[in-house]
Amino acid sequence: MADGLFPRERSEPAPGAVHVPGWLPFERQRELVAACREFGRGPAAYEHTVLPGGRVMSVRSLCLGRRWVPYRYLGPEENLLELPDWLVELGRAALADAYGTHDGAAGADGAAGTDGGPHGGFAPDTALVNFYADGAKMGMHQDREERSPAPVVSLSLGDTCVFRLGNTEDRGRPWTDLELASGDLLVFGGPSRLAYHGVPKVYAGSAEPALGLAGRLNITLRETGL
Repeated sequence: MADGLFPRERSEPAPGAVHVPGWLPFERQRELVAACREFGRGPAAYEHTVLPGGRVMSVRSLCLGRRWVPYRYLGPEENLLELPDWLVELGRAALADAYGTHDGAAGADGAAGTDGGPHGGFAPDTALVNFYADGAKMGMHQDREERSPAPVVSLSLGDTCVFRLGNTEDRGRPWTDLELASGDLLVFGGPSRLAYHGVPKVYAGSAEPALGLAGRLNITLRETGL
């Protein structure tokens, strides 16, 4: 785990994937932690997802906006929680900063020259909030239920984790392991949009105590295209 001796640098671990360490200022992180607590007060709660076959995921999750269940999105009438406009705008700002669309570098589908403003027209309509308590992890999987090719925008809060970014063919190697700390931004789109990915380890107790969070929160914003 990074010890803070050297600054963490922005990187592109795979084509279409961009890691921006410390993208969220600390006070903004605190605000997001508080918001995530409010999201879970109802009418939805953080729950362990039961997968087909009966396996129970170790993370606890809830959906904002379009609701995901394994392995599909429900109709809008099934939404339990609204996706706030401020979170949509945060996702758009994250995408613009990661891909540099204000310089014409890439758009919401990872392609150069896309119209739609600095965020490339990114219009997320769902957010999955995952909470990792001590010992929780996420197996390798693809985010493939969306019809839109727009990138996934991921924000990390709390404990540092190992994020494994794999290939698009299967769950095996090659893969790249990244450390995602509180405040980090990760965007993956273009050639990496359907890359297998997972979280094999979370470093319990690694978050700054002043954040007021024991565990890890991850917010992923997606455009379903439904």
